[in-house]
Amino acid sequence: MMQQAQDFLDETEALAALLAPLADSDFLQQTAFKDWTVDMVLRHLHFWNKAALLSLTDEAAFKALVADVSGAVKGGSLPVHEAAYFNGLSGQALRTAWRTLAAETASAFSKTDPSRRLAWVGPSMSARSSITARLMETWAHGQEVYDQLGVVRQNADRIRNIVVLGVNTYGWTFANRREEAPQPMPHLVLTAPSGETWTYGDVQDGERIEGLAEEFCQVVTQTRNIADTALSVTGPNAARWMAHAQCFAGPPKEPPPPGTRKTRVSA
Repeated sequence: MMQQAQDFLDETEALAALLAPLADSDFLQQTAFKDWTVDMVLRHLHFWNKAALLSLTDEAAFKALVADVSGAVKGGSLPVHEAAYFNGLSGQALRTAWRTLAAETASAFSKTDPSRRLAWVGPSMSARSSITARLMETWAHGQEVYDQLGVVRQNADRIRNIVVLGVNTYGWTFANRREEAPQPMPHLVLTAPSGETWTYGDVQDGERIEGLAEEFCQVVTQTRNIADTALSVTGPNAARWMAHAQCFAGPPKEPPPPGTRKTRVSA
C-alpha cells in the first residue's frame, strides 16, 4: 500500500473521532479560518477528496467537476458551491459521508502506481503527490476544528509528509510571489512527534530553523503565524521563508496575523 494513502486515512480517522461526539448543531460553530463553520470545513474536504478520487477513476467526470466549480473559485463563493453540490449535507450525516468517501479514496490510491500522472486544477501531479496533498489539506483544515473545540491535537509521525511538502515548496513560495528564492535554503532540525530528529538541507552556519515538526507544519500550511510558535529561526533567508511560507497551491496568501489562530479556551 502507498504509505501516503494510509497516512491520509489515519489523519481522516483522527479528525472523524474528534467529531464523533458532536451534536448536529455543534457543526454550525464558526472556526477562526475565514469564519467557516465546521460544516463548511468538512464539505470542503469532502468535495476535494471526491475530486481527487475522480481524477484517478474518471478523468472526464473530474474535468466536468472542475469546470463547474471554477467560477465559484474565482468569485470567492466556494463554500456556497460546495454546500449546493452536496445538497446542504451537514452535521453527523456529512461526517459519515466524508469519512466513507475518504476511505474509498485511500483504498483506490493505495492500489495505484505512485508515479502515475493525474489531472488537477493546475498542472498534473503524481498519484503520490495527489494523496499527500489530501493529507495536508485534512491536517491543515483539521487544525481550525481542533482549535475551535479547544482540543490540542496529538500528532503522529505521518506529519513528516507535510514537512517534506514544506521543504519541497521552498523555491515555489518565493516564485509564487515573483521573487527569487534566497540561497541557501535554511537547514532544518525538527523534532518529530515520536521524539525522532528530522533534518533537511545542508548544514549552514547562519541559516537554520529548529523546533517542533508540528510547528513547522503549522507555519507552512498557514494555520499559525511564526510569532505564535517556539521555532528558533536564524538568518535572513529563514526569516523570509517563515514569514511567507505556503505549501499549498494557489495565489500568494498571507499567514494569519499573530495571536489569531490558537487553541480556544472555554470561558
